[in-house]
Amino acid sequence: MKFVSLRRLSALCLKETRQILRDPSSGVIAFILPMILLVIFGYGLNLDTTRLRMGLCDEDGGPVAASFTAKLTGSTYFEIFPGSRAELDTLLETGVIRGYAVLAQDFSRIVDQGRETTPIQVITDGAEPNTANFMAAFMKNVWQEWRQTRAKDQGRDAVQGARVEVRYWYNAAAISRHYLIPGSITIIMTVIGAMLTSLVVAREWERGTMEALLASPVTRTELLLSKLLPYYVLGMISMSVVALSAVHLMGVPFRGSVGALLLVTTVFLLSMLGIGLLISSVMRNQFDSAQTTLNVAFLPAVMLSGAFFVIASMPAPVRALTYLLPPRYLVSSLQTIFLAGDVWEILIPDILFLTGTSVLFLTLTALKTVRRLDA
Repeated sequence: MKFVSLRRLSALCLKETRQILRDPSSGVIAFILPMILLVIFGYGLNLDTTRLRMGLCDEDGGPVAASFTAKLTGSTYFEIFPGSRAELDTLLETGVIRGYAVLAQDFSRIVDQGRETTPIQVITDGAEPNTANFMAAFMKNVWQEWRQTRAKDQGRDAVQGARVEVRYWYNAAAISRHYLIPGSITIIMTVIGAMLTSLVVAREWERGTMEALLASPVTRTELLLSKLLPYYVLGMISMSVVALSAVHLMGVPFRGSVGALLLVTTVFLLSMLGIGLLISSVMRNQFDSAQTTLNVAFLPAVMLSGAFFVIASMPAPVRALTYLLPPRYLVSSLQTIFLAGDVWEILIPDILFLTGTSVLFLTLTALKTVRRLDA
């Protein structure tokens, strides 16, 4: 007897493919939901700081302060609200502005004397620490640049102090969307791989068709492959759609090779398909399978993969846990392929780990799948 009958396997795959085409939820999860998530993560979740509302209180009122105010107002990062301290305090309390700068009454005198003291006070809303830190750092940069420019205009040597020139590698424009979208693709692949297959075997048990399969000559290997192959093809098609959308519609650079992308996606999908099939085989109920997949695969992929939250800032026990999660390695690989290229020093360890998890979960699924109704 053959271990795998290609005739039976092709018939089972055809049956599963027809089931996918007849089930509207499969198309929604595989194509509509990925595009929705891609738009939400690509445009709705934005870490770029642009046009922050900032107040400015000029207590000096002299031409030197006016020159600095012009420098600050010309920035594309802020929308300036002039006013007194009392007015700006009110705007800060009501959330109209995120902070304000105060030019001291002796601003012009301190600048003309060339003193190192900075006659600027910056008050920010500490409820948003990232925004507050950005505003403080921005004011320091504007102050240094303005002093350098003013010294040159007056024919004097530039003021002491090193001037830092920043260059961003791999994401020269520092656009957060280019960093977030590869991570969002990981979430999409997790949903497709784990969520769809978590319903497959459970659906067979609920509808009573599993008994007919167990009574047939179909082997355990044929049964698993028939559940695996159609959803693998569906996942690869979905990856092609979201990757093309990310590059051609959302402007994310793609500096790696298609072969590397297909290889990384394959080993990750096999891992997620294994998790989904294992959950489905254990639960035998679609609702329970979906809830378990949400907690086991989807939420850890969102919170602990490094797609949106920096792993280095997490507590040590949580950081250690992230090394056990397959999505962490796909995030690393996709960000490398899209932004840096085929850096195999990074890709090979990720691929090896994902291959190991694929073998583990598929083996566990095979062991759990038995040809008995009372299993």
